Formats: sequence, structure tokens, C-alpha cells
Amino acid sequence: METLQRTANRGSISTGPYEIDNSTKFEADNTERMYRAWGGSGGGNDQTWTVSLWVKRTELGTLQHIWGAGVSGNDVLLVSFQTDNTLKFRSTKDGANDCVYVTNRVFRDTSAWYHIVVAVDTTSGTAGDRLRIYINGVEETSFSTETDFAQNDNTLHNANNSYMEIATAIGEADRFCGYIAEVISISGSQLAPTTFGETDSDTGIWIPKAYTGSFPQNSVYLEFKDSSSLGTDTSGNGQTFTLQNISAADQATDTPTNNFATWNVNYNYTNSNGNPTITEGATKTAESSGGWTQAKATMGVTSGKWYWEYKMGGSISFMGVQDDTASQTEFAGQYSLLLYNGDTTVEINDTGSLRDDTVLSYTFSTSNIYAVALNMDDNEISYYQNGSIIGSAISLDGLSDRLLLPYIGTHSSTNETNFGGYTTISISSAATDANGYGTFEYAPPSGYYALCTKNLAEYG
Repeated sequence: METLQRTANRGSISTGPYEIDNSTKFEADNTERMYRAWGGSGGGNDQTWTVSLWVKRTELGTLQHIWGAGVSGNDVLLVSFQTDNTLKFRSTKDGANDCVYVTNRVFRDTSAWYHIVVAVDTTSGTAGDRLRIYINGVEETSFSTETDFAQNDNTLHNANNSYMEIATAIGEADRFCGYIAEVISISGSQLAPTTFGETDSDTGIWIPKAYTGSFPQNSVYLEFKDSSSLGTDTSGNGQTFTLQNISAADQATDTPTNNFATWNVNYNYTNSNGNPTITEGATKTAESSGGWTQAKATMGVTSGKWYWEYKMGGSISFMGVQDDTASQTEFAGQYSLLLYNGDTTVEINDTGSLRDDTVLSYTFSTSNIYAVALNMDDNEISYYQNGSIIGSAISLDGLSDRLLLPYIGTHSSTNETNFGGYTTISISSAATDANGYGTFEYAPPSGYYALCTKNLAEYG
């Protein structure tokens, strides 16, 4: 059974024929963005247009600009997640707002993809129809702030001498953290979300579908397929974006049609030093205050065989699995099976009593790639070091009837994880599972699969 923690799981799994192969990972700390400048005669229709894109959040509670347009900080149009995790559209000219919408709804799901469509037609005689915002196919209608464009207003998107930016906005420092896939900007039409997606008849989930319309002047299509040129525009208009601090390493296979596990910022352990710092597409955890911090993944399982990898930055770290009932606020009393890098034992924390269960022989090093092979069908777990099993499989010992999630404990170190969709671990072999999913340093053992929605639909 597949479980995505604390989510309705809309916009996460595709059961349709259309596939999105790649996304780009953006990290605010790395000042990553893409941008395109329209020339003095290169603008499209700045009164009527639509922008569609898919996003997966990995950090919450900070101001993050998803995309924007304009010429300066005084003349800017932007779509952003706010510090309270609401969504805001703002258009400012000469330092004064001419259109502002802020949702009452919050967007805190870091395990699912959101499809965002912003559709504008300032020529409309109905003020409330000049800006329409859709999330996963449903129009947003509840706003704490709602200031409409004036009729026939010339917006800053597609305007001559303006820019379009991805993962930030003109003159703004607060950048997006997460994954963005399939950016489509259409000049001259205010389009419905059904142009870009549809509801799956079996699951009721909003899924992508192929865009079959035209690409008028200034329209853009970013698929992120070419890792050597992630800003390539495939609309036929040649509107390739310039990259800032983005490289081939930022290409991901975590997409709306195959969603991979990441660390869940909504579901981590808090101690006196606070939460772990989770960055880089929710694949890196860090703790620098000398205390324990811990996190669980966005996906849990009760059946199937699953594989993921770690690179540990310090010798005091835990890696393994934990059940979904374990407390977020205390280390003791959790049900977990862990490999402790500072020791040679697998430890089981069961009803508040930490005990050594199995002695393994391995030599820890921060240069090693460690892996977990979780076998829920036979109720056992195995640990690997650089592709070789450490000892033998270990019984789950009382955890076999529970929903188990990947788990990491971090103490005075920075640790990297690879669930297969994206990682900061340097990968040389690019091994995949038997279904061709995931990118790993070592091939998963026979019969084991990456934790992603396509595999979960088949084996979970």
C-alpha cells in the first residue's frame, strides 16, 4: 500500500499516457534562476496570456517567488508562496500595486506536485475574470486580498523590454525551493487548465496531458530535457532562457508523472536545537548545533521491496526505517530500526528501550555510499556499503505490521540521500532499478525498486 504523508496526493501520480520526463531542482541558497529578456520589438500580447507550470515544494515558511516578469523591482509581476504558505499574485508598476490576489488556502504539501495555471485577459468586461488562478484543475475563488487589473491594462508579462524569470522575480531575492516541471507560457489566449491537464477517471487525481495548441510570438515551452541546456525553449520560438547557477546536475527525474520520495519537512523530529535543515530538493539534511535531529520520508510502505542510498557526512548518524506513529518530539519511545555509523550494531528502538540487536562488521567512512534494501514482503531489512551487503538480512522484529518510512538521524553533520529522483551525491554509474527508474550509484538488488509512484502503483 502506498502512503504519502499528510497529503491528499493531488497532482502526484499519472495513470495516463502522457509523460513528463524531467524537472529542474531549484535551491534558493544557491541563487538559482532562469530568465529570458524580450527585446524592444520582441514582446507578445501583454493583455491576454496564460502561464502553466508544475511545482513540488521542498521548503516551507519562507517567501518564495515561483515565476515573475517585469523590468525592475518597481515594475514587476510575480507569483509567490508567502511565509504563511498562501499563494500570491502581484503586479506592481512604478512602485504601486495594480493587481493583487492572495489565497486563503495554504500550500504545505511537500509530497505532491501542484499544477498552477495563471490566466489573464485584461480586456474582459468582468473585473473578476481578468485574472484567473487554477490549482490542480480547480479555480481558486477564496482570497484574503483581491484587487483586479483595470480593463485593458497592459501587464508586465510579454511586454517589450521586459524579462520572464523562473524561480524568482525581477529585483527580488526570495527564490523558489523545490522542483519545477513543464513551463508553458502562451501569448494571446486566456486558457483553461484543461488545456494542460485532466482528471484521471480511475483515481480522481489531476494529471498532465500534452499541450496541442500553437505557440504564438513570445510563447515559451520549457521541458528541461537537455541537461546541457536546461533553459532550452522547445516551442519553436527560440526563446531559450539564460541560466544562473544552474547546471546539468540540477536536472531531475522527479516529475508530476513519476513522483519520488524526498524528506518531509512537515514530518521531522524537533529537539532543543530545532529541526534539521532540509535542502537541495529535500535530499540533504544538516545539523550543526551538537544535538540530534531526524526526518522521515514523504512515502511509506507496507509491502514490496525498496532501495535508497545515503552518503553520511559524519560518524554520528542513523539511517534506516521508522514507523508512522513514532513521535516527532522525542527520541525515546520510537519504533525504528537503525544503522548507527559510530558503532557496529544495528539498533532497535522499541517502546522506549534502545537495545543492540545485531552486530555487523563494516568500516565507516564519509566517502562510502550506504544503502538500505527494505523487504516488506519477507519482513526484513539489509544494509549495503559501496554495493556490498553488510552482514546479512535482519528481521524487522516487531515492525512488520507497521507502515514504515525511510528515516535519517543527523548529529553535527550534513548527510545526503538518494531516493532516485534527484541527489547531490556525485553519481558515476547511473544505475537504475529493473523498471528503469531512479539514478543510483549502485544497482538495486534484484527485485528491489526505487520509491516512486510508478513503482508504488505496481508493487506497493
